[in-house]
Amino acid sequence: MCPQHDDPSARLTSSSGSAQPNEFSPEERSLLLRLAHQAIAATLEQREISLEPPSAHLAEPRGAFTTLYYRGRLRGCIGYVFPVTPLYRTIAESARGAAFDDSRFSPVTQDESLELQVSLSILTPPRPIQADQVEVGRHGLLISLGPYRGLLLPQVPVEHGWDRIAFLEQTCRKAGLPPTAWQTGATLQAFSAEVFADPK
Repeated sequence: MCPQHDDPSARLTSSSGSAQPNEFSPEERSLLLRLAHQAIAATLEQREISLEPPSAHLAEPRGAFTTLYYRGRLRGCIGYVFPVTPLYRTIAESARGAAFDDSRFSPVTQDESLELQVSLSILTPPRPIQADQVEVGRHGLLISLGPYRGLLLPQVPVEHGWDRIAFLEQTCRKAGLPPTAWQTGATLQAFSAEVFADPK
């Protein structure tokens, strides 16, 4: 599940209220946000852009989600959990997916693209975690059992005011599982996310 539309640029904080350290510099953040806009514009204009990472850091494989807002409302969200492609390419592909492939919305139009606000969530690799170790506001969750899999980003339980148990239950529901599946054999993995967005 992606962030809600009311605060796309909120800083991710831990449950103790302390901000997580930033991995990406202001220059890198600006570059990645600009790339997301360029990927959407290039698709609308039926042209290609270079997806060659400009630095070793942005060439590292990372999972990421791109969330789009239009006039303050959610307009699309697509992402990749696992780090299978360089981050630079992941941002471009997830931006295109959010604009044109999110089944909840019609494809973004040329006019809309001029007013889109982009929010990026860059994920750490998922790691196994015990249910009692999950921290609301710090961890995103990936719950899986057999063919069922559900993911919620770290921002989501904070936005909804969920405690740890509600977070676990809602992630199970996202996977199409009973809300108690986290207690009855489902696999739990956690990740964190660095979240940043276009200026309002």
